[in-house]
Amino acid sequence: CHFCSYEEEKPLALPTYDALAQMEYMDMVLNESLRLYPIAGRLERMCKKDVEISGVFIPKGTLVIVPTFSLHRDLDLWPEPEEFRPERFSKKNKDSINPYIYLPFGTGPRNCLGMRFAIMNMKLALVRVLKNFSFQPCKETQIPLKLSAQGLIRPEKPIVLKVDIRYCGE
Repeated sequence: CHFCSYEEEKPLALPTYDALAQMEYMDMVLNESLRLYPIAGRLERMCKKDVEISGVFIPKGTLVIVPTFSLHRDLDLWPEPEEFRPERFSKKNKDSINPYIYLPFGTGPRNCLGMRFAIMNMKLALVRVLKNFSFQPCKETQIPLKLSAQGLIRPEKPIVLKVDIRYCGE
C-alpha cells in the first residue's frame, strides 16, 4: 500500500455517462452550489413586444434584467438562503421549486445551450479531483467567502485550501 506518485500513477478509469447521470447527491450539491454562486449574477433579455406585467408596462425594446444572484438568495423564496443545503434539490423537494426562481442557466427558449454539457463536465471534474484529493479549510481560507461585486460571480481573493492526496491503495 502506498500513496500514488506521478511515476506510479495508473490511468484513472473515467466514469461512464450513465454513472455520472446516476450521481444524485452530486447533482444536489452542484445545484445548491449554482444557487449560491451562479456564474452570472443576472440575466438580460430584450423585450420583443409591448407587454404589461402586474400593472407595469414594459415597452418593446426595453432591456429587462433578472437578478439571479438576488433571486437565488431571497428569504421569501428559499428558507435560510445563505446556508448550503443540497437537500433542497433532492428528488422529494426538487419538484416544489418554482423553475423561475432557480436560474443558473436561464430558462425557456433562450436558456444556456451548453447546460447539459457543462453539468456533465463539472461532475466529471469533481469525480476526478475528489477521487485523488481531499480539501480542508486552513488559516488562510476566507470564511465567510467574500464575493467581488464586478462582472461574473467570483471571490474577492483566491480561495486557499489545504489539499491532501487521497490514499489510493490497491
